[in-house]
Amino acid sequence: MQLHTECHGNPSHPALVLLHGFLGSGEDWRPLVAGLADRYYCITLDLPGHGHSRECALTTAPGFHLLCQAIEASLNRLGVNHYHLLGYSLGGRVALHLAQHCPQRLHSLLIESAHPGLEHAVERRQRLQDDARWHLSLTQAPIGDFLSRWYQQPVFASLSDTARAAMIQARIHNHGPNLGACYLSTSLGHQQDLRPLLASLSLPVHYLCGLQDAKFLALGQQLQQQGLITELHPMPGGHNVHAANGDAFLDTINTILTRYRH
Repeated sequence: MQLHTECHGNPSHPALVLLHGFLGSGEDWRPLVAGLADRYYCITLDLPGHGHSRECALTTAPGFHLLCQAIEASLNRLGVNHYHLLGYSLGGRVALHLAQHCPQRLHSLLIESAHPGLEHAVERRQRLQDDARWHLSLTQAPIGDFLSRWYQQPVFASLSDTARAAMIQARIHNHGPNLGACYLSTSLGHQQDLRPLLASLSLPVHYLCGLQDAKFLALGQQLQQQGLITELHPMPGGHNVHAANGDAFLDTINTILTRYRH
């Protein structure tokens, strides 16, 4: 499985790998990359079933290990051995698994609005049942109907009607069986609780979230209180802070990465 990658900036600069969320693509990071590529070698990847990797099928469940191997192979082809890692939502959960898979390659781990894992087996079983219903809608209903339902979830409550409509329009062509396969393979119900991983990491971990995203703000505060992250960075915005508040997000990323320049 060869994932689509795009590179921006000078390869001699510190590398920053960016992983998008469900239904997105590496294109989602373009505004942020535009503000970082003069100082960092920015690498975006399209996850299986997404963007230019739409023909890639991730059918193993759980699929995190195979996905980490594919990302690692992509970076090996680019000659990138060490890097900062930023992931949003699904991409943040994949980033956590990469930190588990190859921690020696990471300079720092930056997680935006991503879940570290459900703590109880009963929660994971329930999540798998819920995700099976979403998968049925994704693969059998018109994509527009699925997207309308998806972006009505409480986690997206801060979106205005205009922003929600724009998000749906941007995702309307992102459809297919491989997208559904990726959704199931990377279900939160298949994910381990990665809090013990966070406790064991020796690299800096930063958690970014929106002040209007009550669920993930609470998760970030919990991780901070448990001493599992280096720093919590809440800022105005909802679940997708890098889209809703790009300037503040860019400033925060710059501030964080400047601490760890190699």
